[in-house]
Amino acid sequence: MQLKSEVHKTDPALIKRGVLCLLLLAPLFYATYGLANWLASQSVAVPEIVFDWEQQIPFWGWTIIPYWSLNLFYAVAVLVSTSKQEQNRLIGRYLTAQCIAFVCFIAFPLTITWEKPITTGLSNWLFTMLGNFDQPFNQAPSLHIALAIIIWDHLRDRLPAPWRMIWHGWCLLIGLSVLTTWQHHFIDVPAGALLGLFALWLFPREGDAPWQNYRFTRDPKSRKFMRIYGAAGLALLALTFTGGHPAILLLLWPALALLMLSFGYSGSGAKIFQKRPDGSVSLDSFWLFLPLRIFFRLNRIAWTWREPAAVKITEGLYLGRFPKRSEAQNYACIIDMTAECIAPRNINTRWQAFPLMDLAKPEPATMQAAVTAMHNAPRPTLICCALGYQRSANLIARWLVESGHAADSQQAEELIRKTGRPVRLYPDHQ
Repeated sequence: MQLKSEVHKTDPALIKRGVLCLLLLAPLFYATYGLANWLASQSVAVPEIVFDWEQQIPFWGWTIIPYWSLNLFYAVAVLVSTSKQEQNRLIGRYLTAQCIAFVCFIAFPLTITWEKPITTGLSNWLFTMLGNFDQPFNQAPSLHIALAIIIWDHLRDRLPAPWRMIWHGWCLLIGLSVLTTWQHHFIDVPAGALLGLFALWLFPREGDAPWQNYRFTRDPKSRKFMRIYGAAGLALLALTFTGGHPAILLLLWPALALLMLSFGYSGSGAKIFQKRPDGSVSLDSFWLFLPLRIFFRLNRIAWTWREPAAVKITEGLYLGRFPKRSEAQNYACIIDMTAECIAPRNINTRWQAFPLMDLAKPEPATMQAAVTAMHNAPRPTLICCALGYQRSANLIARWLVESGHAADSQQAEELIRKTGRPVRLYPDHQ
């Protein structure tokens, strides 16, 4: 595969730095991987988590080739990085996946006991090479899947369109190969995908990382929701260790989402959702928070289904809940105050997102930026949050005063409440 032209401009010093990083990463990987394997082998009985239907998974010996190819791409991804920042981000993702996986391998060892059929030729040689350092342990989460997601994301935008489709297909084949080589059971795959996406989230492509500039919040409401969501996440996490059906491990997904949300309320803020100014979100945010977004959507329907989608505040200005795609088309501009919701795709409406955490005290800088956007927005404009009760209502109250439509915050509140919408405003309307 031929990378785009900008890859060829990589600074030789950066390549040298990449080689040095690989010289450190490779021994660290094999040492910790081997240690986890050895510790598991010393156990009297290592459990195996398998669904009954997995007996139908075929053994395709030739898929050991894409399986092994990940080792090559592991190094290539480091060497083709075009900046020190990009290289650091990739290495941070590698180390995140490897460290978390090794902790899981040691704390909760699992095995696969299926005996592989005899292979010949190149496949046999590759299986033999794999067997020289690998053992039937180190199962969940699948580190192979986690690294495949990290490397796929790092390289996917560097390829011209025809090669990009081949790259997507090859990475899918790598993912499939962990099952068709009988290296892993099924449950290891979603666990590995979750780990890979978490590594992408921890070291994002755009914007600040969720841990950057972190300050523990002083807001009592934020601390309250930090505790609520944190406790819920830990409760789901505890349920995954109760045993029973293997599917219970899928609770790791919403458990992780809740713990990440708790981290956001603790001080990281709205950037945990990695929402862009156009209302879209990063790939990892989309998947990691999907269980919560489904819940948030159902909650939105439950609270607002009897109410109009939006109410008129002044000429051309509306207050409402987060709109459906069909509703969004009715406005020239939408000013979105949610962090957790995703803008509908392929609409002609101007979408401007100013993400704020739900039910927490809004950040003054974000509110001021949104007010400025309201002054310049074409009409009709919808100001929305999840329910249209708090974040958007507080913004409109502030705008009404600044624009002269209301003499003070009290009059602004009266104007909004006349619409009949059950808004909840902060005392200072900030």
